[in-house]
Amino acid sequence: MSKKNSSAKRSWLGRLFFGGSKGLADDIEAKRAAKNDVEEIVSPVKQIVRGFMERKLAVGALCVVIAMFLLVFIGPLFMTTYTDTYTEVTQANLPPTMSMLSVPSELKNDIKMIDSYGSFSVGLSNAGKVYVWGATGLGTTGIDVADIPEEVQNEKIAWVAAGIDHIVAVGENGKVYAWGANKLGQYGYFDPAVNPNIAPEPDELLNGTIDASNIKKITCGYQATAILMNDGTLYMWGNKNTYQNFDTVATLDGKLTDIDFTLNYVVAVTDGNSVYTGKRGLYDQMRDNMGSATVPLREFLNGRKITSIYATSKTVCALLDDGTVGFVGDFDTSSKAMPKLHEGEEIVKIVSGTYHYTALTSEGRVFSWGSNTLGQCKVPDDAQGASDIFGGAFQSYAVDSNHELMGKWGLKGYLFGTDNYGANVALRIIQGGKMTMTIGAIAVIISTIIGIIIGCISGYFGGKVDMFLMRFTEIFGAIPFLPFAMILSALMAQMDISENEKIFILMVILGLLSWTGLARLVRGQILLAREQEYVTAAKAMGLRESRIAFRHILPNIVSVIFVTLTLDFATCMLTESTLSYLGFGVTYPRPTWGNMLNGANNSTVIKNFWWRWLFPAIFLAITCICINIVGDTLRDVMDPKSDRDK
Repeated sequence: MSKKNSSAKRSWLGRLFFGGSKGLADDIEAKRAAKNDVEEIVSPVKQIVRGFMERKLAVGALCVVIAMFLLVFIGPLFMTTYTDTYTEVTQANLPPTMSMLSVPSELKNDIKMIDSYGSFSVGLSNAGKVYVWGATGLGTTGIDVADIPEEVQNEKIAWVAAGIDHIVAVGENGKVYAWGANKLGQYGYFDPAVNPNIAPEPDELLNGTIDASNIKKITCGYQATAILMNDGTLYMWGNKNTYQNFDTVATLDGKLTDIDFTLNYVVAVTDGNSVYTGKRGLYDQMRDNMGSATVPLREFLNGRKITSIYATSKTVCALLDDGTVGFVGDFDTSSKAMPKLHEGEEIVKIVSGTYHYTALTSEGRVFSWGSNTLGQCKVPDDAQGASDIFGGAFQSYAVDSNHELMGKWGLKGYLFGTDNYGANVALRIIQGGKMTMTIGAIAVIISTIIGIIIGCISGYFGGKVDMFLMRFTEIFGAIPFLPFAMILSALMAQMDISENEKIFILMVILGLLSWTGLARLVRGQILLAREQEYVTAAKAMGLRESRIAFRHILPNIVSVIFVTLTLDFATCMLTESTLSYLGFGVTYPRPTWGNMLNGANNSTVIKNFWWRWLFPAIFLAITCICINIVGDTLRDVMDPKSDRDK
């Protein structure tokens, strides 16, 4: 190897102490000449773009920033069912999962029944095997309902049902099994002296057996379970505080023919056509569809008998002996109405979820109605022609005559989990990012306008004007930014103003407190530029001072302003997030990345519900880092004195 080439290949450590030598310079010059035989003349803008595109890290950061902007500003347009105030107690603090519709492969071809109430589902095959899927961990308890007891695995099971935190199964031998949480007497032995509001599981179920072939229905509610026999015998136990009429159901006259749970009441019907719905006024008016006018319950029945009832969280559906369907309860006005049946077509089976119903007709048609917030009512085409249907909290399943799964629809899961209100963290991150970026952008615009005006006037006119404006700037700069913003936000919290007004004032505060750095920067650039020849020529032509400052000098320093604006945008986003995190910014239920982190600001959440703080923190960190990378790169490529080859 020649001496020249050796110099060119000299390591960075050697060049640090001995320099690159003439050989290295010749090598660099040769590469430039080989790349461009003729010197190319390009415009400043093109040169900036070319210089930026040569920085792979900066290009990647810009792509991330653009993608983030598209996600948070265009994404909400497709979130048609999203609301800031959405809550769902049965879905609170669920980890990231997309397995809520993932029926185990062993069960798909031999389905006997499927049931769910909360975040997990339980299925039973015709062979008597039990399967559990979905978000099966129970919060901070350490209990996983997917851990099926060995005695259940070894027994042929005839019935299964799922509650919000427990599962009940009955073997063909008549023994009742249960697993999951039992803190409130969901199953197993419980001493009523400890808590009189807990109805213990009947002793004949704990220590004996029942006739599994005589069971008419098993249903689980919120921390409660009911088993209804064909002869009208009812076994019901669990948390009585959850259901206001828990004890009264057992005293109803006549033989019980069906029973179910709403979120707060037990609903029941007897063979004497006595309907017990637990709350007068809400459940004593019936309608033939959710959007139809209501009529008194007895008048609607008109001698017809209710054969079965199905309950969602706030409503009850009754199937009458002539195939008619009636509804009572508190229906959401946005709920999807029940489709019309064909002439001669009857409903043969109904299943209910938390907010929706699914029905199978005599023609094999399957349809769902009610709330469609989580896709519960989007019945796929492959579900039509089913022989049986099963329902979960937010899912539905269609099965053919061979007990094979035909179609499934509803909630698949949550990509980033849920918060303590059951809201989808991914959707709140998108909506919160829109708010965080909007506040940051408006604050930067305000600070940029103020900084440019003061900096231009101060730098161009100088003298007493410069002295006054710079002292004014120093006064603002001396204000401790974060404490002052916290004080103003705390004062706003005491004012009788709307959340929108509070957000607007927050943007103004951020803008008014963050312009000083830009003003000094613009002043310095103006002081340099005003001595240039083109400024002297403009003065000689008699142009107004304001025109010279803002129309001639300012455009020549716009690159510096643009870089500062980019960096300040990330700073304002961080400041808003900091204020919201500390509880002084935008408050719940309106999301921002900052107040989402504020909601995770305790040791229990940090340890057990990591997804609630991790994903908002990742989005905030990546966005701010990428914006800073873009800003730093723009500063480098816009500076004509920078030499990237050094």
